[in-house]
Amino acid sequence: MRVLITGITGFVGSHLADYLLEKGDIEIYGIERWRSNTENIEHIKDRIKLIECDIRDSSSVDKVIKQVKPDKIFHLAAQSFVLSSWHAPAETLSTNIMGELNLFEAVRNSDSDPVIQIAGSSEEYGLVKEDETPIKETNQLRPLSPYGVSKVGQDMLAYQYARSYGIKAVVTRAFNHSGPRRGEVFVVSNFAKQIAEIEKKKTDPVIRVGNLEAKRDFTDVRDIVKAYWLATEKCEYGEVYNICSGSCYSIQEVLDMLLGFSKVKVEIKKDPSRMRPSDVQILLGDNSKFCKATGWKPEIPFEKTAEDLINYWREKL
Repeated sequence: MRVLITGITGFVGSHLADYLLEKGDIEIYGIERWRSNTENIEHIKDRIKLIECDIRDSSSVDKVIKQVKPDKIFHLAAQSFVLSSWHAPAETLSTNIMGELNLFEAVRNSDSDPVIQIAGSSEEYGLVKEDETPIKETNQLRPLSPYGVSKVGQDMLAYQYARSYGIKAVVTRAFNHSGPRRGEVFVVSNFAKQIAEIEKKKTDPVIRVGNLEAKRDFTDVRDIVKAYWLATEKCEYGEVYNICSGSCYSIQEVLDMLLGFSKVKVEIKKDPSRMRPSDVQILLGDNSKFCKATGWKPEIPFEKTAEDLINYWREKL
């Protein structure tokens, strides 16, 4: 089987490649931009095939699809940091929506007929009311960031191409996920890195934080990539599926958990630069539709995710 992963050099893409290599009998192709940081895949570079491509360039994407002729595509390439989308809304919308459009058009104009997993996001739900949790796929979408809007665009585009052209697209709305190799701009990884730096006396014993009251549904990335695979095996084309744990923690609880793995004494300081113009207060998902379709269930407890992440930063530093 030939599998193409867009965004293979990223956090989730690298873990998905790990998982597919363990499964065996899969030829793995990955898209990288000329300036991609390949650190996340250094340990597997000799076992995968990398192709230079910018998903915003339609001719470049077209060439990749014709060259690889994939049986499955995992579309993970995106501008994925919510806070950055406030500073670069045009880039976020262009990369995420036009990149996916280029992918669909390339597939439509080729001889290939792959199953395509589209990585949506719980940020699409945005403003969630108290009586709307846990959130089902049918919940109204009220995105509160340019990133959330871009993901709604990807979601709708996948539905349209599935219905209009028979593209075998499945949309997964993953809620928060973390684990080793998570980028330091994301909250759990950022806290873990700050603690590891304090332990090694690289910085003052101060943890800088944003909104600690927000509540998020966390899943380990190693469970998420298994879910992505199952989405391409057992889900209906044109449908949307939540992937989440079904339980949530406040960001304060996450910080307390990480500090519980360390002996350092710290001061907590609010950092205005970490505050968003508007923030989603609670994202707690209902995964029943996906679990019923696939038999999937998260297996790695969040405490293990947090411990592995802080140990990752200790080793990396």
